[in-house]
Amino acid sequence: MTDPKAGDGGSGPPPASPAFRSEPTVHQLRLLLVVAEELHFGRAAARLFITQPALSRQISVLERHLGIGLFVRSSRTVEVTTACRALLPEVHEVVAAMERLRRSADAQHRELTGRLVVGSIGAESSMEHARVILAEVRARHPGLTVELRNQHLADHMRELLDGEVDVAFLRPPVPPGIQIRHLSTEPRVACLPAADPLASRSDVSLAELAGYPVVDLPAQLPRLWWNFWAVDPRPDGSVVRYGPVVSDMEGLLHVVAEGVAMAFLPAAAREFFPRPGVSYVDVTDLPPSTSALAWAAAHRDRPAVAAIRQAAAAAWPTR
Repeated sequence: MTDPKAGDGGSGPPPASPAFRSEPTVHQLRLLLVVAEELHFGRAAARLFITQPALSRQISVLERHLGIGLFVRSSRTVEVTTACRALLPEVHEVVAAMERLRRSADAQHRELTGRLVVGSIGAESSMEHARVILAEVRARHPGLTVELRNQHLADHMRELLDGEVDVAFLRPPVPPGIQIRHLSTEPRVACLPAADPLASRSDVSLAELAGYPVVDLPAQLPRLWWNFWAVDPRPDGSVVRYGPVVSDMEGLLHVVAEGVAMAFLPAAAREFFPRPGVSYVDVTDLPPSTSALAWAAAHRDRPAVAAIRQAAAAAWPTR
Protein backbone atom coordinates (compact mmCIF):
# COMPACT_ATOMS: atom_id res chain seq x y z
CA MET A 1 0.00 0.00 0.00
CA THR A 2 2.90 2.33 -0.73
CA ASP A 3 2.82 2.90 -4.47
CA PRO A 4 1.11 6.22 -5.33
CA LYS A 5 -0.44 4.50 -8.37
CA ALA A 6 -1.59 1.38 -6.53
CA GLY A 7 -5.23 1.90 -7.36
CA ASP A 8 -4.53 2.61 -10.99
CA GLY A 9 -2.42 -0.38 -11.93
CA GLY A 10 0.54 0.21 -9.53
CA SER A 11 2.15 -2.49 -7.41
CA GLY A 12 -0.19 -2.64 -4.36
CA PRO A 13 -0.95 -6.06 -2.86
CA PRO A 14 -0.78 -9.00 -5.26
CA PRO A 15 -4.30 -9.49 -6.60
CA ALA A 16 -5.90 -12.86 -5.94
CA SER A 17 -6.96 -14.97 -8.88
CA PRO A 18 -10.75 -14.73 -9.27
CA ALA A 19 -10.98 -18.49 -8.71
CA PHE A 20 -9.35 -18.16 -5.28
CA ARG A 21 -10.96 -14.96 -4.00
CA SER A 22 -13.18 -15.26 -0.95
CA GLU A 23 -15.99 -12.97 0.07
CA PRO A 24 -15.05 -9.97 2.21
CA THR A 25 -16.75 -9.73 5.56
CA VAL A 26 -19.08 -6.90 6.50
CA HIS A 27 -16.67 -6.13 9.35
CA GLN A 28 -13.86 -5.56 6.84
CA LEU A 29 -16.11 -3.30 4.77
CA ARG A 30 -16.91 -1.23 7.86
CA LEU A 31 -13.15 -0.84 8.50
CA LEU A 32 -12.70 0.30 4.92
CA LEU A 33 -15.33 3.02 5.32
CA VAL A 34 -13.76 4.38 8.50
CA VAL A 35 -10.28 4.54 6.97
CA ALA A 36 -11.74 6.21 3.87
CA GLU A 37 -13.39 8.84 6.11
CA GLU A 38 -10.37 9.48 8.35
CA LEU A 39 -7.61 9.10 5.70
CA HIS A 40 -5.37 8.25 8.64
CA PHE A 41 -4.77 4.72 9.92
CA GLY A 42 -3.93 5.86 13.44
CA ARG A 43 -7.14 7.90 13.87
CA ALA A 44 -9.20 5.19 12.21
CA ALA A 45 -7.77 2.55 14.55
CA ALA A 46 -8.49 4.70 17.61
CA ARG A 47 -12.06 5.27 16.42
CA LEU A 48 -12.51 1.54 15.90
CA PHE A 49 -10.90 0.60 19.22
CA ILE A 50 -8.32 -1.68 17.57
CA THR A 51 -4.57 -1.38 17.09
CA GLN A 52 -3.14 0.21 13.98
CA PRO A 53 -1.24 -2.97 12.92
CA ALA A 54 -4.44 -5.01 13.26
CA LEU A 55 -6.30 -2.50 11.10
CA SER A 56 -3.58 -2.54 8.47
CA ARG A 57 -3.68 -6.34 8.35
CA GLN A 58 -7.45 -6.37 7.87
CA ILE A 59 -7.25 -3.85 5.03
CA SER A 60 -4.52 -5.92 3.38
CA VAL A 61 -6.71 -9.02 3.63
CA LEU A 62 -9.62 -7.09 2.13
CA GLU A 63 -7.43 -5.96 -0.75
CA ARG A 64 -6.53 -9.57 -1.48
CA HIS A 65 -10.19 -10.58 -1.32
CA LEU A 66 -11.14 -7.85 -3.80
CA GLY A 67 -8.01 -8.12 -5.96
CA ILE A 68 -7.39 -4.36 -5.98
CA GLY A 69 -5.45 -1.78 -3.98
CA LEU A 70 -7.60 0.41 -1.78
CA PHE A 71 -5.27 2.98 -0.24
CA VAL A 72 -2.02 4.73 -1.09
CA ARG A 73 0.13 5.56 1.94
CA SER A 74 3.14 7.79 2.19
CA SER A 75 4.97 8.95 5.30
CA ARG A 76 2.53 11.84 5.64
CA THR A 77 -0.74 11.00 3.82
CA VAL A 78 -3.28 8.29 3.06
CA GLU A 79 -5.29 8.51 -0.14
CA VAL A 80 -8.00 6.31 -1.58
CA THR A 81 -7.23 4.76 -4.93
CA THR A 82 -9.38 5.35 -7.98
CA ALA A 83 -10.65 1.76 -7.75
CA CYS A 84 -11.52 2.21 -4.07
CA ARG A 85 -13.38 5.44 -4.79
CA ALA A 86 -15.45 3.62 -7.40
CA LEU A 87 -16.34 0.89 -4.90
CA LEU A 88 -17.26 3.12 -1.96
CA PRO A 89 -20.95 3.68 -2.95
CA GLU A 90 -21.44 -0.10 -3.17
CA VAL A 91 -19.65 -0.64 0.13
CA HIS A 92 -21.90 1.95 1.79
CA GLU A 93 -24.97 0.15 0.43
CA VAL A 94 -23.80 -3.27 1.65
CA VAL A 95 -23.04 -1.96 5.14
CA ALA A 96 -26.34 -0.04 5.26
CA ALA A 97 -28.24 -3.16 4.15
CA MET A 98 -26.61 -5.18 6.91
CA GLU A 99 -27.59 -2.51 9.45
CA ARG A 100 -31.18 -2.68 8.21
CA LEU A 101 -31.09 -6.46 8.53
CA ARG A 102 -29.74 -6.21 12.06
CA ARG A 103 -32.43 -3.69 13.07
CA SER A 104 -35.12 -5.89 11.56
CA ALA A 105 -33.78 -8.93 13.42
CA ASP A 106 -33.65 -6.96 16.66
CA ALA A 107 -37.26 -5.87 16.13
CA GLN A 108 -38.27 -9.48 15.55
CA HIS A 109 -36.51 -10.52 18.75
CA ARG A 110 -38.10 -7.76 20.78
CA GLU A 111 -41.58 -8.61 19.56
CA LEU A 112 -41.08 -12.33 20.07
CA THR A 113 -40.21 -11.63 23.67
CA GLY A 114 -43.46 -9.69 23.98
CA ARG A 115 -47.03 -10.95 23.94
CA LEU A 116 -49.20 -13.07 21.68
CA VAL A 117 -52.94 -12.67 22.30
CA VAL A 118 -54.85 -15.78 21.21
CA GLY A 119 -58.62 -15.57 20.99
CA SER A 120 -60.96 -18.51 21.28
CA ILE A 121 -64.70 -18.99 20.97
CA GLY A 122 -66.45 -21.64 22.97
CA ALA A 123 -64.03 -24.42 23.84
CA GLU A 124 -61.81 -24.06 20.77
CA SER A 125 -58.64 -23.49 22.78
CA SER A 126 -59.28 -26.80 24.59
CA MET A 127 -59.35 -28.84 21.39
CA GLU A 128 -56.38 -31.13 20.76
CA HIS A 129 -55.09 -29.14 17.80
CA ALA A 130 -55.10 -25.90 19.79
CA ARG A 131 -53.25 -27.46 22.71
CA VAL A 132 -50.60 -28.93 20.40
CA ILE A 133 -50.07 -25.67 18.52
CA LEU A 134 -49.86 -23.56 21.67
CA ALA A 135 -47.34 -25.98 23.18
CA GLU A 136 -45.26 -25.74 20.02
CA VAL A 137 -45.19 -21.95 19.93
CA ARG A 138 -44.23 -21.81 23.63
CA ALA A 139 -41.42 -24.31 23.05
CA ARG A 140 -40.12 -22.36 20.04
CA HIS A 141 -40.37 -18.94 21.68
CA PRO A 142 -39.99 -19.24 25.46
CA GLY A 143 -39.69 -15.46 25.79
CA LEU A 144 -43.10 -14.92 24.19
CA THR A 145 -45.98 -14.48 26.62
CA VAL A 146 -49.06 -16.27 25.28
CA GLU A 147 -52.33 -14.79 26.56
CA LEU A 148 -55.53 -16.76 25.97
CA ARG A 149 -58.69 -14.70 25.68
CA ASN A 150 -62.19 -16.20 25.68
CA GLN A 151 -64.24 -14.27 23.12
CA HIS A 152 -67.93 -13.59 22.82
CA LEU A 153 -69.55 -15.05 19.73
CA ALA A 154 -70.79 -11.62 18.76
CA ASP A 155 -67.37 -9.96 18.68
CA HIS A 156 -64.77 -12.57 17.79
CA MET A 157 -64.45 -11.63 14.10
CA ARG A 158 -64.30 -7.89 14.80
CA GLU A 159 -61.65 -8.33 17.50
CA LEU A 160 -59.50 -10.28 15.07
CA LEU A 161 -59.81 -7.68 12.30
CA ASP A 162 -59.22 -4.81 14.74
CA GLY A 163 -56.10 -6.43 16.18
CA GLU A 164 -57.51 -6.84 19.70
CA VAL A 165 -56.39 -10.46 19.37
CA ASP A 166 -53.46 -11.54 17.20
CA VAL A 167 -54.92 -14.88 16.13
CA ALA A 168 -57.98 -16.90 17.05
CA PHE A 169 -59.11 -20.50 17.16
CA LEU A 170 -62.54 -20.37 15.59
CA ARG A 171 -65.02 -22.00 13.24
CA PRO A 172 -65.33 -20.83 9.61
CA PRO A 173 -66.74 -19.42 7.44
CA VAL A 174 -64.90 -16.10 7.77
CA PRO A 175 -65.47 -12.73 6.09
CA PRO A 176 -63.02 -11.02 3.71
CA GLY A 177 -59.90 -9.78 5.47
CA ILE A 178 -59.45 -12.90 7.59
CA GLN A 179 -57.21 -15.80 6.57
CA ILE A 180 -57.29 -19.29 8.07
CA ARG A 181 -55.38 -22.52 8.40
CA HIS A 182 -57.73 -25.49 8.44
CA LEU A 183 -57.12 -27.74 11.45
CA SER A 184 -59.88 -30.35 11.72
CA THR A 185 -63.36 -31.36 10.58
CA GLU A 186 -66.22 -32.75 12.64
CA PRO A 187 -70.00 -33.18 12.38
CA ARG A 188 -72.51 -30.63 13.58
CA VAL A 189 -75.32 -31.64 15.92
CA ALA A 190 -78.68 -30.20 16.92
CA CYS A 191 -78.70 -28.59 20.35
CA LEU A 192 -82.28 -29.09 21.57
CA PRO A 193 -84.25 -28.54 24.77
CA ALA A 194 -84.10 -31.81 26.71
CA ALA A 195 -87.88 -31.79 27.01
CA ASP A 196 -88.41 -31.67 23.23
CA PRO A 197 -89.78 -34.93 21.74
CA LEU A 198 -86.90 -35.08 19.24
CA ALA A 199 -84.29 -34.87 22.01
CA SER A 200 -84.68 -38.56 22.83
CA ARG A 201 -83.91 -39.62 19.27
CA SER A 202 -80.47 -40.86 18.17
CA ASP A 203 -80.68 -38.70 15.05
CA VAL A 204 -82.98 -36.34 13.18
CA SER A 205 -83.15 -34.76 9.74
CA LEU A 206 -83.21 -31.08 8.84
CA ALA A 207 -86.74 -31.50 7.54
CA GLU A 208 -87.86 -32.65 10.99
CA LEU A 209 -86.40 -29.46 12.47
CA ALA A 210 -88.26 -27.18 10.05
CA GLY A 211 -90.16 -24.50 11.92
CA TYR A 212 -88.00 -24.73 15.06
CA PRO A 213 -86.82 -21.24 16.00
CA VAL A 214 -83.03 -20.87 16.05
CA VAL A 215 -81.07 -18.78 18.53
CA ASP A 216 -79.89 -15.53 16.90
CA LEU A 217 -76.73 -13.45 17.34
CA PRO A 218 -76.23 -9.66 17.31
CA ALA A 219 -76.25 -7.82 14.00
CA GLN A 220 -72.55 -6.84 14.17
CA LEU A 221 -71.51 -10.44 13.59
CA PRO A 222 -70.89 -11.21 9.87
CA ARG A 223 -74.16 -12.69 8.72
CA LEU A 224 -72.55 -15.28 6.46
CA TRP A 225 -71.13 -16.92 9.59
CA TRP A 226 -74.40 -17.31 11.45
CA ASN A 227 -76.28 -18.21 8.27
CA PHE A 228 -73.96 -21.22 7.98
CA TRP A 229 -74.47 -22.22 11.60
CA ALA A 230 -78.22 -21.65 11.50
CA VAL A 231 -78.45 -23.50 8.14
CA ASP A 232 -80.27 -20.53 6.64
CA PRO A 233 -81.70 -21.01 4.08
CA ARG A 234 -82.48 -24.70 4.42
CA PRO A 235 -81.84 -27.10 1.52
CA ASP A 236 -85.47 -26.76 0.40
CA GLY A 237 -85.06 -22.98 0.18
CA SER A 238 -87.09 -22.16 3.28
CA VAL A 239 -85.81 -19.42 5.57
CA VAL A 240 -85.17 -19.82 9.26
CA ARG A 241 -87.32 -18.36 12.00
CA TYR A 242 -85.11 -16.82 14.68
CA GLY A 243 -85.56 -16.69 18.44
CA PRO A 244 -83.84 -14.57 21.12
CA VAL A 245 -80.51 -12.84 20.46
CA VAL A 246 -77.53 -13.97 22.57
CA SER A 247 -73.87 -12.95 22.56
CA ASP A 248 -72.04 -15.93 24.07
CA MET A 249 -72.21 -19.68 24.53
CA GLU A 250 -73.67 -19.58 28.02
CA GLY A 251 -76.48 -17.35 26.81
CA LEU A 252 -77.14 -19.69 23.89
CA LEU A 253 -77.29 -22.76 26.12
CA HIS A 254 -79.60 -20.99 28.58
CA VAL A 255 -82.07 -20.09 25.83
CA VAL A 256 -82.06 -23.68 24.55
CA ALA A 257 -82.52 -25.13 28.05
CA GLU A 258 -85.49 -22.82 28.57
CA GLY A 259 -87.14 -24.37 25.52
CA VAL A 260 -87.27 -21.05 23.64
CA ALA A 261 -85.10 -21.98 20.63
CA MET A 262 -82.56 -24.49 19.30
CA ALA A 263 -79.08 -24.22 17.75
CA PHE A 264 -76.58 -26.19 15.70
CA LEU A 265 -73.16 -26.72 17.28
CA PRO A 266 -70.01 -28.77 16.65
CA ALA A 267 -70.23 -32.35 17.89
CA ALA A 268 -67.53 -31.51 20.46
CA ALA A 269 -70.20 -29.55 22.36
CA ARG A 270 -71.35 -32.87 23.80
CA GLU A 271 -68.05 -33.11 25.69
CA PHE A 272 -67.39 -29.46 26.43
CA PHE A 273 -70.90 -28.07 27.06
CA PRO A 274 -73.07 -30.61 28.88
CA ARG A 275 -75.87 -28.66 30.59
CA PRO A 276 -79.06 -29.54 32.44
CA GLY A 277 -82.01 -29.13 30.12
CA VAL A 278 -79.93 -29.46 26.91
CA SER A 279 -79.61 -32.49 24.62
CA TYR A 280 -77.44 -33.04 21.55
CA VAL A 281 -78.78 -35.07 18.64
CA ASP A 282 -77.01 -36.12 15.42
CA VAL A 283 -78.39 -34.60 12.20
CA THR A 284 -78.30 -37.00 9.27
CA ASP A 285 -78.09 -34.45 6.43
CA LEU A 286 -76.12 -31.58 7.96
CA PRO A 287 -72.73 -30.71 6.39
CA PRO A 288 -69.79 -30.84 8.82
CA SER A 289 -67.97 -27.93 10.43
CA THR A 290 -64.27 -27.12 10.46
CA SER A 291 -61.90 -25.74 13.06
CA ALA A 292 -59.25 -23.22 12.04
CA LEU A 293 -56.50 -20.94 13.22
CA ALA A 294 -57.34 -17.48 11.92
CA TRP A 295 -55.57 -14.14 11.61
CA ALA A 296 -56.24 -10.79 9.93
CA ALA A 297 -54.67 -10.72 6.48
CA ALA A 298 -53.23 -7.29 7.26
CA HIS A 299 -51.41 -8.71 10.30
CA ARG A 300 -50.15 -12.03 8.88
CA ASP A 301 -46.47 -10.97 8.84
CA ARG A 302 -46.33 -9.51 12.33
CA PRO A 303 -43.61 -11.49 14.14
CA ALA A 304 -45.88 -12.98 16.79
CA VAL A 305 -48.54 -13.92 14.22
CA ALA A 306 -45.91 -15.42 11.91
CA ALA A 307 -44.52 -17.37 14.88
CA ILE A 308 -47.80 -19.16 15.64
CA ARG A 309 -48.55 -19.70 11.96
CA GLN A 310 -45.18 -21.44 11.60
CA ALA A 311 -45.77 -23.42 14.79
CA ALA A 312 -49.15 -24.58 13.47
CA ALA A 313 -47.63 -25.68 10.15
CA ALA A 314 -44.95 -27.68 11.97
CA ALA A 315 -46.99 -29.16 14.82
CA TRP A 316 -50.35 -29.76 13.13
CA PRO A 317 -50.01 -30.43 9.38
CA THR A 318 -53.28 -30.12 7.51
CA ARG A 319 -55.13 -33.39 7.95
